[in-house]
Amino acid sequence: MEILCKTHQILLLLFTILTISYLQPPKVQAFKAPFHPRDVLPWLPGKVSWPILGTLNNAADLLPSFVGAAFASNNSLNWKGSCFYNNSAWMEFHNKSSTEFGGGTLHIKVSKAHSWTCMDLYIFATPYRVTWDYYFISREHTLEFKEWESKAEFEYVKNRGVSIFLLQAGMLGTLQALWEVFPLFTNTGWGENTNIAFLKKHMGAVFEERPQPWVTNITVEDIHSGDFLALSKIRGRWGGFETLEKWVSGAYAGHTAVCLRDFEGKLWVGESGHENEKGEDVIAILPWDEWWEYELTKDDANPQIALLPLHPELRAKFNESAAWEYALSMSGKPYGYHNLIFSWIDTISENYPSPLDAHLVASVMTVWTRLKPAYAGNMWIEALNKRLGTQNLSLSEILVQVEKRGSSFGELLAIPEQDNWVYADGLWSDGWLLPLSVVYILC
Repeated sequence: MEILCKTHQILLLLFTILTISYLQPPKVQAFKAPFHPRDVLPWLPGKVSWPILGTLNNAADLLPSFVGAAFASNNSLNWKGSCFYNNSAWMEFHNKSSTEFGGGTLHIKVSKAHSWTCMDLYIFATPYRVTWDYYFISREHTLEFKEWESKAEFEYVKNRGVSIFLLQAGMLGTLQALWEVFPLFTNTGWGENTNIAFLKKHMGAVFEERPQPWVTNITVEDIHSGDFLALSKIRGRWGGFETLEKWVSGAYAGHTAVCLRDFEGKLWVGESGHENEKGEDVIAILPWDEWWEYELTKDDANPQIALLPLHPELRAKFNESAAWEYALSMSGKPYGYHNLIFSWIDTISENYPSPLDAHLVASVMTVWTRLKPAYAGNMWIEALNKRLGTQNLSLSEILVQVEKRGSSFGELLAIPEQDNWVYADGLWSDGWLLPLSVVYILC
């Protein structure tokens, strides 16, 4: 035990010296250090390494950064990595497999590592496949594509290349980023605190705990038809999802609902995403007492709920009978997953927090489509077909079609949802289906 402690002390001393040397301005010619400070963190005691690493990386580092696409041309792709500062890549087509469309070799040349122990992690993607590799030796590496899946993939790679994504945090940083993301989805006090810390760190959003006893001067009699409920869930599965949703969309609420009073004066709440007895997420109209009791005692996401009353002038214009007619026509219909991700994208590049972009969205969609085809169909396949003006195309076919039209996937994602689009399950794009908005029906 004594030897182990001394070893940790020596490593900590080396780490401190190297860190200082990295922070100091160079006074002599630069040299390659045998290792970078973060490279030795796994060897330090957990109480030392995790707090240090927490200042170097965060959950955003889980998102790969698009560095470019490698083509079969004399002009190779060049970029700076996290470990290797001089990198290039190019494609070579061949037919070693003796198949109809052949295959290819992706050449990746890496050099000028900042230390002897670092490595770079990469993800490589086409509309038909996603793979990954890592490099820690300065030399030319190759990634083999034994055969193209179809003529469409061959043509796509020939014209658009193989997309290359860099995991900017490297191996250790990615593990740390996973460590930051994992508790977001846990139904624990640790998870709740992690969600709050994540929102403060990445959005500047602050949740201040109110002193007990928790009281309010609002009564049910103070709530009127058209008043708005904004919910922010910060714990458990939905808490983690909403935290990431807020980060990418810039919203401070992950769920909304609207209040309605019937002709007898009874208060109701209309919301989408309510789980019915079959476990389906549907649009529902619930009595206030039932809804409020659930949020107080059964919702393990520990939602923070804000009541936003209509302005008196708007309240006077609110058409209560029209609102009820519309709400009843939507009650029981499925949640609007079709336009979930499109509700916050309306530009080609300005809606994405760095390093997220349309290239990465396409890559993630490709992976999920392979793993969960039914999920992908509900979440984006049909919606992308609507935007492209096509029917029943797969994701890979959509990406190829976009390329043929001389457009980009970013432009396709930015096409606004149209109110007259009818989906296969009979739902159309409308306010009650959008997860982050509710329509007010006025006179």
